[in-house]
Amino acid sequence: MDGVLGTASTAGAVFAGTNIDDIIILTVLFLSARANGKPRPWQIVTGQYVGITALVAVSVIAALGLTIIPDQWVGLLGLVPLALGVWGLIKAIRAKNSDDEPPSAVASGLLSVASVTVANGADNISVYTPMFRTIGVSATLITIAIFSVLVALWCLVGSLLGSHKKIIEFVERYGHWLVPFVFIAIGTVIVLESGVISHLIDLL
Repeated sequence: MDGVLGTASTAGAVFAGTNIDDIIILTVLFLSARANGKPRPWQIVTGQYVGITALVAVSVIAALGLTIIPDQWVGLLGLVPLALGVWGLIKAIRAKNSDDEPPSAVASGLLSVASVTVANGADNISVYTPMFRTIGVSATLITIAIFSVLVALWCLVGSLLGSHKKIIEFVERYGHWLVPFVFIAIGTVIVLESGVISHLIDLL
């Protein structure tokens, strides 16, 4: 029992430590859902599960000695939220210049939510891989189960943070500018912190 509790505690600490920034993304997504109707809450939750599942799957495969994406290129996934943010900003500028209705949400469906989750958590692979390589099959299954529960908790926290009336009113008014900038910032941080730019420069 102590082994199970220890594994569960470690899994919880690892998940929290590597996904604390996901709270910000989930809050923004739930705010967008309430202000714009997109993405729908079920798409946010499902997209988060799909994204985390993909990260865990890649980590388990890598732990078995197979490399899907070389570590030095993982940072390129940051281009996903960056591109979504830039596109959302372009739509906001177009809408302002033409006096149209504010543009729809930056992440509008399950696939885009999952893509942002994967991109934001790409660096988690470097943490999960050695963990799965050393803890064994039973501990890996327990860890995955704990991760599954914590994804639901993360979504709940994001939903609660995104349910305040004043925040929703603010996002309804300024969200078509705020959300793209948040996504651009997330993508930029992922790319810069990964060191992928220096790898690209080295190839030139």
